[in-house]
Amino acid sequence: MTPAQRRTLAAIEAELGRLIRYDDESIVHDAWIRQRYDGGFAASYVPARSAAVRTAWHEAGHAVAALAVGARFSSASIRAGGSSAGRVHSVRGGGELSFVIDAAGQVAERLRDWTLPESDEELRGLLAGWRADGGDARRFLAGLRGRFGDDEAAAWRYSVQLLTPLRLRIRQLARGLLVYPRFLPYEVAAALADLPAVAASSRGSGQAGREAAGGDR
Repeated sequence: MTPAQRRTLAAIEAELGRLIRYDDESIVHDAWIRQRYDGGFAASYVPARSAAVRTAWHEAGHAVAALAVGARFSSASIRAGGSSAGRVHSVRGGGELSFVIDAAGQVAERLRDWTLPESDEELRGLLAGWRADGGDARRFLAGLRGRFGDDEAAAWRYSVQLLTPLRLRIRQLARGLLVYPRFLPYEVAAALADLPAVAASSRGSGQAGREAAGGDR
């Protein structure tokens, strides 16, 4: 980690410590609220604040999943623009578990408020709707075949099982994204999530950046 990154991490941790008693919507930096409102991505400050929180959990899910399966990325951001409400940039690696990274945004959103599907019927409905949405869903379907064939439900449940114990790490990184008005470099994101960073020399095969379209992948 560079000296500049250490300063960024220290500033974020200090701000999170100051705001520890506040809920997620109360700590959203004004820059993220104004950016969504001024850019026409939200009709007022209230939905802009809610959208920022949803996106922060989504992107933190992708980032924590990447760290958990040994992948790297360049940075994470919740800046809205075009069809993207946020992005984990230039994800590389993950191997046969790369599908977990693709599922992680959706999983993290549901871990936030504990709305994960409970029944097989609920899960089938979720996967059917997500499949039509493109983006992460397409990569998820392509990536799971190496380990689960075409069994989307089994791959989803595997992702949930892997990520649920990491919920507090996802939350911590999401809160870091919310209080800091710029992108978070990989090394800072890893430190906030308290997960080991992967050495740059161990980057694997390419994976497209994961982006959130309106928080709904």
